[in-house]
Amino acid sequence: MLKAILKRPRTIGKVAFAAFLAITFCMAHPAAEAQAKKRKLAKYGTIKILSTPGGLPLEIDGRPEGQTSNDYRSFDLAPGLHTIVITLPNGQRWTRDVELPAGRIKCVALNFRQPTPVDVSPCPYPVNLSAHAQVAEGEIITFTSDTTYSGTATLNYTWTVSPGNAKLLSGAGTPTINVDSTGLAGQRITATLVVDDGSGDPNCRQVAQATTYVPPTPPRENPSRQFDVCCSCSFDDQKARLDNLAVELQNDPSTTTYVIAYGGRSSRIGQAAMLGDRARDYLVTNRGIDQSRIVVVNGGFREEDCVELYVVPSGATAPVATPTVDAGDVRPAPTPRRGTRRRGRR
Repeated sequence: MLKAILKRPRTIGKVAFAAFLAITFCMAHPAAEAQAKKRKLAKYGTIKILSTPGGLPLEIDGRPEGQTSNDYRSFDLAPGLHTIVITLPNGQRWTRDVELPAGRIKCVALNFRQPTPVDVSPCPYPVNLSAHAQVAEGEIITFTSDTTYSGTATLNYTWTVSPGNAKLLSGAGTPTINVDSTGLAGQRITATLVVDDGSGDPNCRQVAQATTYVPPTPPRENPSRQFDVCCSCSFDDQKARLDNLAVELQNDPSTTTYVIAYGGRSSRIGQAAMLGDRARDYLVTNRGIDQSRIVVVNGGFREEDCVELYVVPSGATAPVATPTVDAGDVRPAPTPRRGTRRRGRR
């Protein structure tokens, strides 16, 4: 009986085969052995080759020999070392050196099996969440997610919004939501998104956040209101106007009044102070207005004596004096002598 001997393979490069390779050897048939004994002067040996699957390109000693088959193909070769190269289905080359004595038969059987593909998980995957950095109160805030997922599962979108009184208008369970910012002035609205593919794999559960700021609403303009103005008026005329002002103040106790008095270009010295004090005293003494609700302002000078009356709501901006004559241009009238009355002033 012939004994098949296969030497250690010669390595060509550092090639790692992701395949299952099985080598078997055939033994010479007894009849063939007997025949070989008769042929003591044989000048060659025989190598038989098959592969599973068949049809693989075959080379022996660098020469193409067609393709392998599922049955043995026989090759009569001179004694010595022979190199067998079979190109595998994955393109890699399987190489073996076979020492062949004269008159011997050696068999080579190669079984190739592709490795089972390894599933590559699509997780983790990126999730980006975007929104406007700032919106005015009452505007709709849109939070939008961008997910890059290569798997085949349907993704689940779970949203939470804070603070708790932020109202989710639409988009629950989708990549985009709309949130109402009404009543949230001065607060930051944060949306948190959890995305998962339902597999239960922690790597397939991603979390993202985005925040939008709603600045405080600026205070509404609440200006002072000019109620009346009287220039070169007699005191009787001024009292009628002050009576009307008193009624206005009594109707809204939250208001105050500003009395801005101006001296004329040729008025007596201290005329503005006298007009302001006289108006305040009348409102307090004759009309019963609390003195704390009356502010008297010396407004400087205008062409003629003037008194401006303002109603100032709570929190409103106080009025300011608007003189039209520079103090250096004023020529005060002489102070009347005791016992005389200046005409036109009562």
